[in-house]
Amino acid sequence: MKLKLNFVSKTPKLALKNELIFVHNKNFKHKKFDQKEIIDNELFKEQKIIQRNQDKVNYIFINCIEQKKSSDFENIGSKLFDFLSNNKIENSFLHLSTLKITNIQIERILHGATLKSYSFEIYKTKKNIKKHININISGRSNNSLLKTKLDALAAGVFLTRDLVSEPGNILHPDEYAKRITKLRKTGIKVTVYDKKKLKKMGCGALLGVGQGSIRGSYLVTMEWNGASSKSKPLAFVGKGVCFDTGGISLKPAKFMEDMTYDMAGSAVVVGLMKNFALRKAKINAVGVVGLVENMPGGNAQRPGDIVKSYSGKTIEVLNTDAEGRLVLADALTFTEEKFKPNLIIDLATLTGAIIVSLGSEYAGLFSNNDRLSKQLCEAGEKVDEKVWRMPLHNNYDKLINSKNADMQNINYVGGAGSTTAAQFLQRFIINKTPWAHLDIAGMSFSKYAGALNSGGATGYGVRLLNKFVEENYE
Repeated sequence: MKLKLNFVSKTPKLALKNELIFVHNKNFKHKKFDQKEIIDNELFKEQKIIQRNQDKVNYIFINCIEQKKSSDFENIGSKLFDFLSNNKIENSFLHLSTLKITNIQIERILHGATLKSYSFEIYKTKKNIKKHININISGRSNNSLLKTKLDALAAGVFLTRDLVSEPGNILHPDEYAKRITKLRKTGIKVTVYDKKKLKKMGCGALLGVGQGSIRGSYLVTMEWNGASSKSKPLAFVGKGVCFDTGGISLKPAKFMEDMTYDMAGSAVVVGLMKNFALRKAKINAVGVVGLVENMPGGNAQRPGDIVKSYSGKTIEVLNTDAEGRLVLADALTFTEEKFKPNLIIDLATLTGAIIVSLGSEYAGLFSNNDRLSKQLCEAGEKVDEKVWRMPLHNNYDKLINSKNADMQNINYVGGAGSTTAAQFLQRFIINKTPWAHLDIAGMSFSKYAGALNSGGATGYGVRLLNKFVEENYE
């Protein structure tokens, strides 16, 4: 069921049967119910929501007591959507004039409910497309609550989830590049570099990954200019491996279907850029994504091949399943050279090793800059999209030296798989631009429902980076 927020001057009769009441403190009073009956109820304390019937009206009490962070209120909104959906309450109303919580807190609650309502059902033949959870909102002069930054943020998250959820036979590199061009309607400048252009540019690392596929390989840039022309842009770079078989270093068949998610880093960048454009962010930003398909075939890259990257550095490809770092290598150097950004943040479902280290609680953060790392950690805590800083060190860097080329794409010694991958990427930050790498392999999708999603693609990263930008660069 989809959530629909209706800002109304007159509440529909059907909605009047279910009233939403946000309980803001322990001194809460209601003319029809005893305070203790609500506040002291164990279900109210634990599950945050209870309902009581009186005079043919179903009163739904939502526990907002002791909620402090924005993410706390968003999680309450998520619980509210689940409650309405599970109890098949299709129409309810919310009188803002009777509430003691702030507009911002209400926004966050409704934002959380909106995020939790997402579902990906376009390929199901039987859909509940007519059924909605309707929350009818009235009672304050400012009825444009969600026609704000949070609307744009939800749109960015949903675009990311949509892209990650698409199967590999639909969202291959050719189709993906076309979809990104639709962002031009939002005011974003989109430039597509195809195989011919990339070959001329010398992007041998990226092209090597895709050469086994019948599909094209692309580098796509998205530019949003919301600040002064003199302001250096913030750069966001994403890995877009639309499907990863492992190439000649073929993956096991079991769970290979999940490799349609291997473009999640790029999807975050695309969703983030849409969010910036929709909310008219007062920054200059550039998004860069490398789009490829890693397939076995007669022309596929072989283990032992040596390729020349955009930077001019050579790479010995010991394992074709360590392909994402090859895509990012060219994308990172290109971004640094062309746009001369203030900073670069890349995102990738890069290693299984990061899941071993951090599970699905934190993304791995690797960076050459303490200030940037601190800002990302703080932003992650505020929106509950957490990151954990992992080490970089010269001793790890030595593990990817090659006898036959400037470097090799994997560490054969064993261990520190995520760190050596990050060390590899760092070699392509040529001019020491402040840089952070987010390994989101454990965060981009989930088999199970999370606080703000119902399982599948999570959209992790859009809210994190939006908060990072809001608090530090706007």
